[in-house]
Amino acid sequence: MTDLVYELLDELYFINNFEKLNEVIKLEESLLKKELWHLIELEWIICFDQDVEMNISLLDFDSNFKKYHYIASKKGLLAHNTL
Repeated sequence: MTDLVYELLDELYFINNFEKLNEVIKLEESLLKKELWHLIELEWIICFDQDVEMNISLLDFDSNFKKYHYIASKKGLLAHNTL
C-alpha cells in the first residue's frame, strides 16, 4: 500500500466529497481522480451520489467524480488497519 492510498483511506473513515479530499490530500486533481478510481476497482472505497451507493462505470466516474461522495469499505478499512 502506498503512502497516498494509506492517507486516502485514513480520510475516508467517514464520508467525504471530492472537494474536501482534494483540500486535505493536496494532490493534482487528475492524480486524485485516478487514485480514487483505482480504490473503487479494488473495492476499498464506496462511491455515493445523494446517499445512494453507486455501482459506476469508468465513463460515469469520469463525468461525475467531483459530485460523488466517498467512504472506505470494510475491505478497505481492513487493508488500512493491517499496516
